Amino acid sequence: MSRPPIIRERARGRQDIFLIEDVVIVSAPARLHLGFLDPGGSLGRRFGGIGLALDAPSTTIAVQRASRDSVAGPHAERAARHLDTMRRALGLRGAYALTIDTAMPAHAGLGSGTQLALAIACALRRLEGCDLAPDQDAALLGRGNRSGLGTAFITGGGVAVDGGRGDRDLPPPLIARLPFPDDWRVILVMDPRQTGVHGQDELDAFAALPPFAESDAARICQLVLLRALPGLGEHDLDAFGAAIAEIQEKVGAHFATAQGGVFSSDTVAAACTWLAANGARGIGQSSWGPTGFAFAPSNDAAEALVAQLSSQGLAEALEIRVARGRNRGVEISSTAALGRRVGTSLGR
Repeated sequence: MSRPPIIRERARGRQDIFLIEDVVIVSAPARLHLGFLDPGGSLGRRFGGIGLALDAPSTTIAVQRASRDSVAGPHAERAARHLDTMRRALGLRGAYALTIDTAMPAHAGLGSGTQLALAIACALRRLEGCDLAPDQDAALLGRGNRSGLGTAFITGGGVAVDGGRGDRDLPPPLIARLPFPDDWRVILVMDPRQTGVHGQDELDAFAALPPFAESDAARICQLVLLRALPGLGEHDLDAFGAAIAEIQEKVGAHFATAQGGVFSSDTVAAACTWLAANGARGIGQSSWGPTGFAFAPSNDAAEALVAQLSSQGLAEALEIRVARGRNRGVEISSTAALGRRVGTSLGR
């Protein structure tokens, strides 16, 4: 998963040429959090979750050595802290120029904070010839306290399930991963006027929530293992969608008191309710929202649903996207000092 910063090549009949990586570019995918398995830990491990990597939106950053530190682009202050944390953790003394070319909307339920942090960690490690270590870096950067899906989508894509936190102080283990069918599409319903619960408000919300019913946790685990994952394996959108919709109903009802309803945005809720009534599958909200989602069997079907939704006047003030699932993890490319560009995509 890593490559040393110096590449040796044999020129024809001449001495070796050394190519030194100059700029490392990392593109990290957004993710949908499709639901917790057991937020209260009544079955023995707390949280656990099922999620999906998306082809868009994404976070793309570039890191290179520099005479002094500089950070440019959205979320620069947070990115600068991550860069400094990783430099100290790796024992590096150099300065770096970090550019955030594209960034996901913050606090929208798409994993923007985790993906930004881990993209920076991956870029710095690759630039300096260190092995990638997303689980370790997530802990260093204060990510993944409840979910292991962010790190799962660094090393691969598709639909992933993490096993939650046990009694030991270890990151949630990845316990399943399946590719998302190429034909299926995800309809993202985004409300740019709102942000999901985050920061101290999120900690307070978790502390105030009532216990999660053990019977609901057991049912969700059954739905994931015996409905959602087999539905993926057999490309059965009805089975997959029905499982995700039921998971979302149970998880959404649990978090409703903290976010004002099953959906945190009434506008997103209205659009998603219409989508469910008109043939979309697997309706829900990612994490604390406000992003809602639905699944369609093809691009044509998704585009038709979006067009109809707009004609009903339900898309006003919303951003609607049709996205693909992403069956690979982060993409890492580098530009060498002598002009060679080397690319790597982790996972399938």
